[in-house]
Amino acid sequence: MPKADARSHDPWLSRFDPLARILVADDFDDGINGWSTLIGNYEGDLGTMLPGYRDLRPAMLSNLTMWDTGSAGSMDGTYALKLATRPRSGHTAVNIKRVTWRHVGLVQLECYLAYKPEARDLALGELDVRAFGLLFDIQDDEARWMPHLRFLNALEGRPAAGSATQQASLETPEGRWQYKRETEPIASIGGSGKTVSHFHLSPNGWLDVPGGSQVLPYNEIATKVNWSYLRVVIDTRLRSFVEFQCNDRVFDGSALGVIRLPPMPNLRSMLNVAFFVQTDVDKRAFLLLDSVVLSTDG
Repeated sequence: MPKADARSHDPWLSRFDPLARILVADDFDDGINGWSTLIGNYEGDLGTMLPGYRDLRPAMLSNLTMWDTGSAGSMDGTYALKLATRPRSGHTAVNIKRVTWRHVGLVQLECYLAYKPEARDLALGELDVRAFGLLFDIQDDEARWMPHLRFLNALEGRPAAGSATQQASLETPEGRWQYKRETEPIASIGGSGKTVSHFHLSPNGWLDVPGGSQVLPYNEIATKVNWSYLRVVIDTRLRSFVEFQCNDRVFDGSALGVIRLPPMPNLRSMLNVAFFVQTDVDKRAFLLLDSVVLSTDG
């Protein structure tokens, strides 16, 4: 008899569409689950860290307590993983999961997430979050390569896509998906010759995904949270995107570039995944993760 799909017996897993082998299945009701702060490389002194890495804030567990509604909890439980920026325009918070690959082929990341600014004003704040996104950092015998993807929601107080008058209308502002294929120059860290660094999350070099405009749910006041589904597929054999999906929209990723670098010492088999969020105003921006599943096709 054919084996039953494991998802049919697991209500939590049934909301995902994992590939054949599940590497990570994190429900943040169970804790932080190994997600940690991204910090820059240093050698001998913390002052050798590149400036862009010196203040990337860590994540925390949150039960989504709001001043007007109380504690909402996560999408289906008590806690979400919460990334929070400082209240300074352009500031970024990043969190990373450091794992290794055991198979060359397809890798898929799925999650349920929400983005909001800090609800400190009696205003919607739909343009207060500049962007959120994720990246992979992978190394094999021939290359280190880094697929980057972000949803640009707003830039300097204006919608990232659509008409310039959207902000004053009842129409929901459109954001746009972007990718990267270049990073900042590689810098030597310390004096041993063993450590280098590059700030791949700089604001430079983001390119629009063709046809990548999308409206995401935001709701009517700053304390209401809607959860969105995000799925990203990459091919570690071809070192490329395959496709990505957000809610009901599926985008072809085959023409999107990735950052490519020579292989570096001590990183073979690396399969790191990171999420990030950036604020557009002098107010904290939040990225909330209910759950994350990472799977491969073998």
